[in-house]
Amino acid sequence: MALHFIRRGSGSPLLLVHGIGGSCRSWSTILDALAAEHEVIAVDLPGHGASPPLAGPHTIGTLADALTAFLAEQGLLGIDAVGSSMGARLVLELARRGGVLGAVVSLDPGGFWQGWEVPFFYHSVALSQKLVTALQPVMPALMHSAAGRTALLPQFSARPWAVDAQLAQEEMHTLAHTPVFAELLDALAHGQVQQGAAKGSLPAPLVIGWGRHDRVCLPGQAPRALALFPDARLHWFAGSGHFPQWDQPAETVRLILAAVSRQPFRDEDIAGADQRPAKTPAMLGAAVAAGLLAVAGALWLLRGRRR
Repeated sequence: MALHFIRRGSGSPLLLVHGIGGSCRSWSTILDALAAEHEVIAVDLPGHGASPPLAGPHTIGTLADALTAFLAEQGLLGIDAVGSSMGARLVLELARRGGVLGAVVSLDPGGFWQGWEVPFFYHSVALSQKLVTALQPVMPALMHSAAGRTALLPQFSARPWAVDAQLAQEEMHTLAHTPVFAELLDALAHGQVQQGAAKGSLPAPLVIGWGRHDRVCLPGQAPRALALFPDARLHWFAGSGHFPQWDQPAETVRLILAAVSRQPFRDEDIAGADQRPAKTPAMLGAAVAAGLLAVAGALWLLRGRRR
């Protein structure tokens, strides 16, 4: 399996694994800061970015197999790794298997939902992807508008208006054009449940980071992740949604560097003085309402074009 990847920096290697519908570009907010300390390898998962789909089914298991084969081929077995969302679940799975990764940072991992959270995750993400696909002709204009980002990104960001416009445009493009998205979304929601790792079985540090305002993998799921991975340490991103690397990039970099250094650290030092709280519900609601007007206008214009 030939996976496309980018390589930056020098030092001990560090693997970055993006989420569903993303690509190696999903890490652009923190890539340079990490590359100043490490040789960073950011991959495109099968069927994402510039990597071709697998010949068979796409599940967490088959993606984990493909990543393992890639690391073996590149001579990178034992590499420290960071994953986001679906990628966060992937690095947990590889850590559980043993012999594949070193230290692991898992940012807002999927797979720990139960009961009503399963259809909530599946249908909310599926609806977002369909809306983003329908809006592709006007997406550049929407993503370069604070109102447009506010309307389309609150599911993923606690501060959607502040997300980098170019990053947002690229993420919405890959979300709409990932050919294996529907298959993987179904596998994430309804496929095999995540297995854990017994206490004392992980030889390297495992840190799970979670956004307090995550609206994809709800914060109440964090204790379930810790129950399955009792060796893990949990770090809360107080001012972040589903993607800490979007909302709190400096804090995310500090957490990653501290975890892979294998040295003790304090959560308050990771949070730092630059913590930016999310807006209050009332302020966010007003911003979303304004953004929805922008999206409604875009849909109206798009409908007029098609006519």
